[in-house]
Order: sequence, then structure tokens, then C-alpha cells
Amino acid sequence: MVQIQDLAQYTADIAQKLGVHKYDVYGANTDSTSVQVDHGEPKQVKASNRSSVIVRVWNDQGTMGVTSTTDVDPVGIELALKTAQDASIFGVKEHIPDFSPESTAPLPAVDTSMAEPAPVTDLITALVDAEKALMEAHPAIHSVPYNGLSQQEIERFYLNSAGALRSEARTYASVYLYSKTEEEGKKPRSAGSFRMSPGLGSLAIADCITEAREKTISHLNYQKIPSGKYRVVFSGEAFLGLLGAFSNLFNAQSVLDKQSLSTPESIGTAIASPLLSLADDALHPQNVSAETFDGEGTPTRRVPLIENGILTRFIHSTGTAKRMNAQPTGHANIGAKVSVSPHFYHVFPGQPSETQYSLNEAENVLLIDDLSALHAGVSALQGSFSLPFDGWLVNKGEKISVDSATIAGDFRDLLKAIIYVESEPELTPGGVCPRIWVDDVSVTGES
Repeated sequence: MVQIQDLAQYTADIAQKLGVHKYDVYGANTDSTSVQVDHGEPKQVKASNRSSVIVRVWNDQGTMGVTSTTDVDPVGIELALKTAQDASIFGVKEHIPDFSPESTAPLPAVDTSMAEPAPVTDLITALVDAEKALMEAHPAIHSVPYNGLSQQEIERFYLNSAGALRSEARTYASVYLYSKTEEEGKKPRSAGSFRMSPGLGSLAIADCITEAREKTISHLNYQKIPSGKYRVVFSGEAFLGLLGAFSNLFNAQSVLDKQSLSTPESIGTAIASPLLSLADDALHPQNVSAETFDGEGTPTRRVPLIENGILTRFIHSTGTAKRMNAQPTGHANIGAKVSVSPHFYHVFPGQPSETQYSLNEAENVLLIDDLSALHAGVSALQGSFSLPFDGWLVNKGEKISVDSATIAGDFRDLLKAIIYVESEPELTPGGVCPRIWVDDVSVTGES
């Protein structure tokens, strides 16, 4: 691990020798091990150590140069500072990045659970056992073609010439299982599940097996559905997948670049049903990979984005906040350019709903579990989408798998057509979100 105090000291000494008066350094180091199996045998075992360090230097004219390195010893830091110093001559003259005004502010107190890395043999054994349990759960489950078990230790740090000095470390483990069926005279059906935790010992592999099994079996009896308008219930994962595809709605950099569905004037306007509220919360207690500061050293925090359907703010870096007369929100990633990205979404009910809905009572409702082709079926700048999905037609609690169908529409219209936000959240890799009920969604089914 990097000794942050030592790094800060010799970086300051080298900068003084080079005549560099203003600089910052951000770095991340990741140790990871992952395994995959195939019918009881290891298919792939990978171990890696990845380091990435970004060094930025401002010259006396105020322009900035940036370089990257993997070496944080004195020799590597000196070379990086000198290279960035030389590059600063060619730095941009407008909207020059600067230190975050919060880079020396106190960090939030977060309970960090660090787990000891498990031996590779333990990872392989656990995954082989999981694959076996899933394949033995039902005669139709022929294989688990996509599976993986991994563990990571991540260390991050940030320092600058104004006295900022931050570091943190975290571990997490994850497992995914995606099973596939084969039955004579029927199409192959598949489904999957995913779990994360701070380490292998607390990883809910049994729950992952159960969910993958139940979803896969529920797709065995399938039927076509006619095209038309349906009342649709999105699972938390499906809704967050769609939300992520249109994250330019909340991204200040996208807004300034005119690559967003929002404009600066969108703040304070209704963009969704008043039943919906949304925050980006890097520090959510269920966020296993929480970060307490961003690439500019700004502390992370809970940022309300939609309150009762009203767009309340954007996520910012230091630069976008300055240009839009706002405060940094802890969402900056530094590199050759500074970018802005979300951390961990938290979707929850806004205003109380006049009517509560239940899948045990609803008729002819589509429950969408997973959306596919989000990379190809979304026009993020137009707001439109057309996506295949996995799901079920639900009638009073009875679920029948949908053979093959797509949903289509405009995301802004979909947000305003929400009729119910359930209270029970679902944990996904991208956030927590309950099931979301939406009226009159266009579905293309049987031709």
C-alpha cells in the first residue's frame, strides 16, 4: 500500500526542486482475483494488480498540464511532475480546472469493513459448488454458461499542494450466476443473479443460487403476448438500468456540453411523477464499494436529484459547479479531462400514492425483470428507447414468462407515467430501487 504521508512529503520536495508551485496527485491501486468454472472445472483464473496515478501541474500563467504514471516512487513522481509541467504550456485557456474548494474539508465518517483475501482454491471450490447446486436444481437447467466469483482490494488517495491529503481502502467480493435451460421442442431460457459483499465470508452465494434457480425455472413455460399498451412493473434492476442509460439528465458536464436532455433552466421543473424521488448517495449503507472522496478530493455525500418529481440539482465537478454557480458534489473523475459520473442511485417513494397496487391482485400486468441491449437500443440525446426484455405476464400473482418482446417509448414520458413506487427496495450493483409501476407502455410482442 502507498504510504500517503511519505508520498506527500517527497512530492512536495521534488516539486520545490522543479519550481512547481501548484500540483495535485490522484491515484488508485486495485488487487483483484477472479475465477470462472465450466461443468465443475476451472475455466479461467485471473489475478491482476492495476495502478493508475494522475498528476496535474499548473504553471505560473495558470494553464495546466496532466500526465499519468504507474510509479509513485520518487523517480516516477519526479518524471510525472516534469512531464506535466512541460505539458502545461499547451494547456487549455478557457475553463481551466482548479483545486476543489472542498479538497481539505473533513471527510464523512464511514464504517469500512476490510476482509482478508481468500485463497484462489476457496474461490474455485465455492463457485464449483454453486454451479453444481444450480444445475442439480432442475432437470431442464443444462449449464451455467456465465458465472464468476471475484474479490478486490482497492486503495485510493489524493493530495495537492494546498495541503489536501486523503486516502482510503476497501475490499469487496462478488458472484454472478447465469443459468441456461435446454428442453426438447422448446427455446433455451436463461436467467441470472448477482451478489456483493465486503468479502467472500459474508457473500450470500446461497441466495444467489436460489434467485437464479427460481428465475430460470419461472421462464420454462412461456408464451407470446400481443402488441399493445401495457401496465408495466419494472424491477429495481431494470429501472436503474434504464435510468443509467439516461443519466445525462442529471450530469452537469453533459448539460454544459449540450449533450443532455436537461438544460440549466431545467432545475426546479417537474420531470417525473410526484410519486418518485431519487438521490445519488455514494455513502448509502448498502453501497459495498462506497467512496468518501472523488478524483478532485471533494467529499462525497447524498445528493437529492429528484424530489417529488421535481429536478432539484445536477451532479458536479469543481469546474461545472463554478460555471453553473453551484457547489461541487463529489462526482469528478480526473484524467486528461475532468468528467462527471454518478456513484450509487437511491430511488424511493415521493408523495404518497392515492392507490396502492399489488402483483397478487393485478391483472394483465407485465413484470420486467431485466432489459437488454441498453448500449444499442437507447438514444440518450433524444430520450427514446426500444429494448428487449426478460419478464412475465402477471395475473393475480400467477406469472407466465414472456417469449420475446420489446418495450419502447420516451424516457421522459415514462417518468411522468409512473403510478406507483413500492416501498420495499431492491439492492443492485448500481443502487437501491423498489419496483416501479408505469401505465401505458408500448410493447411489441407477437407479430
